[in-house]
Amino acid sequence: MKIVTPLNLVLILTLMVTLNCMYAQKTGNIVEYFGKEKVNEVSEGKVLHIFKTGLKLQMPRFGFESSSFPNDPVFERFLMNSNYKPTKEPTFDIDFLGNPLRWESIKVDSTSSFSDRGLRSAYVYLSYKSNSEKIVLFEASGHSLALINGFPHEGDHYDFGYSLIPIKLKKGENIFVLKVGRFPRIRARLITPSTGLQFTSRDMTMPDVQQEENKDYIGAIRIVNATENWIKGAKIEANLEGNIAINSMEAIPPLSVQKVPFSFTSNPAQASKKNMQLQLELKSDKSVTLDKQEVTLQVKSKYKHHKKTFVSNIDNSVQYYSVAPSTSNDDSQALFLSVHGASVEAVNQANAYKQKDWGTLVAPTNRRPFGFAWEDWGRLDALEVLADATTIYKPDPRKIYLTGHSMGGHGTWYLGATYPDKFAAIAPCAGYPDLLAYRDGFTKRILEMTPERLERMGMSSKIVERMKLQSVNTPMENIIERAGTPSRTLKLERNYLQSGVYVLHGEKDNVVPTSIAREMRERLGKFHNDFTYYEYPDGTHWYGNHSVDWPPIFDFFKQRTITKDKDVKNLEFFTGSPGVSAKSHFITIHQQEKPFEVSSFDFSKENGFNITTNNVAILEVDLSHLTDTISAVTIDGNALEVTANGKIFLKKDSDKWTTTSAPSLSQKGPHRNGGFKDAFRNNVVFVYGTKGTAEESKWNYHKALFDAETFYYRANGNVEMIKDTDFSLKKYADRNVIIYGNKDNNAAWKLLLKDSPIQVATNEVDFNGKKLTGDQWGMYFIMARKDSENASIGVVTATGNKGMKASYANHYLVNGTTFPDVVLFDSEILNQGVDAVKCAGFFGNDWSVENGEFEWK
Repeated sequence: MKIVTPLNLVLILTLMVTLNCMYAQKTGNIVEYFGKEKVNEVSEGKVLHIFKTGLKLQMPRFGFESSSFPNDPVFERFLMNSNYKPTKEPTFDIDFLGNPLRWESIKVDSTSSFSDRGLRSAYVYLSYKSNSEKIVLFEASGHSLALINGFPHEGDHYDFGYSLIPIKLKKGENIFVLKVGRFPRIRARLITPSTGLQFTSRDMTMPDVQQEENKDYIGAIRIVNATENWIKGAKIEANLEGNIAINSMEAIPPLSVQKVPFSFTSNPAQASKKNMQLQLELKSDKSVTLDKQEVTLQVKSKYKHHKKTFVSNIDNSVQYYSVAPSTSNDDSQALFLSVHGASVEAVNQANAYKQKDWGTLVAPTNRRPFGFAWEDWGRLDALEVLADATTIYKPDPRKIYLTGHSMGGHGTWYLGATYPDKFAAIAPCAGYPDLLAYRDGFTKRILEMTPERLERMGMSSKIVERMKLQSVNTPMENIIERAGTPSRTLKLERNYLQSGVYVLHGEKDNVVPTSIAREMRERLGKFHNDFTYYEYPDGTHWYGNHSVDWPPIFDFFKQRTITKDKDVKNLEFFTGSPGVSAKSHFITIHQQEKPFEVSSFDFSKENGFNITTNNVAILEVDLSHLTDTISAVTIDGNALEVTANGKIFLKKDSDKWTTTSAPSLSQKGPHRNGGFKDAFRNNVVFVYGTKGTAEESKWNYHKALFDAETFYYRANGNVEMIKDTDFSLKKYADRNVIIYGNKDNNAAWKLLLKDSPIQVATNEVDFNGKKLTGDQWGMYFIMARKDSENASIGVVTATGNKGMKASYANHYLVNGTTFPDVVLFDSEILNQGVDAVKCAGFFGNDWSVENGEFEWK
């Protein structure tokens, strides 16, 4: 058991957000996002009810928790006990300071919002008595999660006003439990929808129309299905000044909101035009018009700052990136990838840069202004934008550069270490290399505060005393956290040797302390011979556009290019997983000996062709990229003759290396290597089970819907969701699939998982012959899809409703959380956190249990 722990991450991040916002406002950060106007007007129907009174319960976030499996005793109470109704008098719990925790009355302020400091780390209980069954829209903001009549739904924790949840009210009392998000305020109301199927203009993703070109564009708009029926065969008609495009749509599940892609066409626009009006019509399968929406599009020159959209391979969603195009058409142009900070829109990131005459700058979104800190799906978004921009602008492949500010400075350190051969130079501005180390550094800053300041922040000496304790991981926690090795940037720091590094930081930065940059200067100074460090005098976190658009950075970039493969004489490369980052130049790590530990190779051709490795099972060397004639390769002291001048594969067996054939794509490799989070990509489809009891089917549906809502909100996502009976191997070929349910209640299980070493049925888990019984078991795991060379299957399963309720939390869709290939837990996970995990670990390179590594409790 973990003996002691620092302050829980949730509280720390809450304090960080508070201070970061304060500092950003003080320094006049022009790309600061919290000033964006929140959606307040209701255009989707009429307000039926505004929640004005309720109960709140403040839960201090101290305890023995992990970010992947945080304790949630409040939701546990509501999920596991459908008869539980909070009242003001009884004590819900006792905190570690000995204080009773009770539900207290709360009411709205003049803005119809619940708002007070006591809502930090709090839950709000609301109820509504309906005189009949009816479908309404639950519209709330400021909450991170909601339980509505016992089923989970994604919140609106950034308080954007985006949340619309179609629900069917019961006759009688309806219960809403909201977990408060980043700020101590929430709003909640019920809306009677104007129609069963309609557009909502909240949170559209649209490109800028370019003046100079006749071309097709792609956009996305949300459609609200406030009916209990599947909507199939519907279409979106897009009309832009007489150019009409008809767009078919995927089926929309009952009582859901989908962000739907559509295309439209534009003729070249007049230079004087600033805007164009796009007319959208939502039509039924019988071509009956159901709703209309007018969308204002901005018109921009392709030679000036503008937005582009593209369709993501992750989930078929529409994403955008912003461009500051080059002012010249010279050959051998450069491409600059600039990654934004927390709360910053990509369009504002690009706008902070003046256009250059020798290269184009592109700014991806990270999927959202907060997104994933450029890890997980934020990392994939950066790679997709880099690929799309490279196709469009065709830069010199040796002149690709990376920079970013604040969280984007972290993204620069992280992406630069993860993909070192993609960038000639990197320039982190006001950045921190490692997300968890940044968190720990914030804890240290708190401990250095005066007692008076700590008291003003509401932190008693007993809280500070607990924060000073050191944590000791259990073996179970170690194997769970190991899944996060690819994000431990400093373990990969020698990858920076492959590019120039320019570190820019404000001398008086209080958001990302200057001490972090100075520590990186010291670390780089021990091994790197091509870096520049500059502290901007009196600079805070943001001191104007030159916080990012700093001319010496671009001068530094201009002097550096990516080394051609034939000119590489020495090369070091480190990775935490081949599924995240596998190669540098002409050498690829295909498989690890120990999964999700750091693997590396060190190449030199100064005295022959020599490679030394660590934690590598299969290595590929592409000799076709080299001009030398290679007749022998020495790897870890093993001399091997080489007869071909193409790709060679080397395999380690009992500490001896031999040449081998290309590894089978049925095994683990760069194309699919696990952990569980890796299942949520490759045009993923959610498949929920309908073959169980009515309650089982409801939970399978709502769990899939909850994940779809979460991926929409956190990742600007668009995941297709279907019934198990609508799934076929052919129709959904080569796509990742997430299964919700078990072999008894999900019909797609036998198509995809009949040969899986893990079988989950009602009241039983069979883990490769080890059996556990009862309805309390929940499980997440990933497997290779056997009918595909690249697709994976993610499984969210349980042995009964008790286990499925325990699996409601989808922290696997949150950055900074770590999930190996397999996690098995019981229903106490919400009360005990990681202590309720029974088994966790990794399959072998052949996706077997026998050759894998698992920790049992």
